[in-house]
Amino acid sequence: MRYPIPALCLLALALVVFIPLRAEDKKLPIEHNSNELVEISANVILDKEQIKQELGSDFGGDIVLVRVSVRPVSDKPVNIDLDDFLLVSGRDGQRSEPYRPGQLAGDDVLVVTRQEGKSSKGGFGIGLGGVMGGGGAGTSTPTTSTKAEKSNSDKPDPLLATLKEKMLPEKSTTETITGFLYFQVVGKVKPKDLELHYKSAAGKLSLRFHP
Repeated sequence: MRYPIPALCLLALALVVFIPLRAEDKKLPIEHNSNELVEISANVILDKEQIKQELGSDFGGDIVLVRVSVRPVSDKPVNIDLDDFLLVSGRDGQRSEPYRPGQLAGDDVLVVTRQEGKSSKGGFGIGLGGVMGGGGAGTSTPTTSTKAEKSNSDKPDPLLATLKEKMLPEKSTTETITGFLYFQVVGKVKPKDLELHYKSAAGKLSLRFHP
């Protein structure tokens, strides 16, 4: 004699099968995302020569440029703050906050040094723009250290002026604003490896980049 399977059991079985599929299929939008308050779009520049053309220096090769546009989509002003942005590498888990121009050029420059070494599982390193973590157990990944160097020159630094001019401005706005964010990502990455996360007043927005 066959007994009917309770409806709750069928529902539980469907969820077990369905949820993993949804998790695998879930992907971030490419170079564009929005909510009821703000719309952001972004593209990434990894090529050293292109970075040098844009800024006047490639900063040793660990700088990643992200050109970001922020557009309010309501009457409410949007407050743009660099601390609300985060670049994440899906390749090794590095997490980097944007640098301010004074950290890359000017009187008190933060200098990055790199060393190859074995990383431990869940290890973290301090980068110019913030805490970076990642690397699986037993994998060889570069580690970084920073130190401040003070310039002895009394002349204005043209590189600092360029960084300030091209940076995404920090301000409250009701209009579209576009500019660069400067991140540190150690090692070789591809655009498809990176995700940009933005904390807006209406919730977090995340996007990835074209391969």
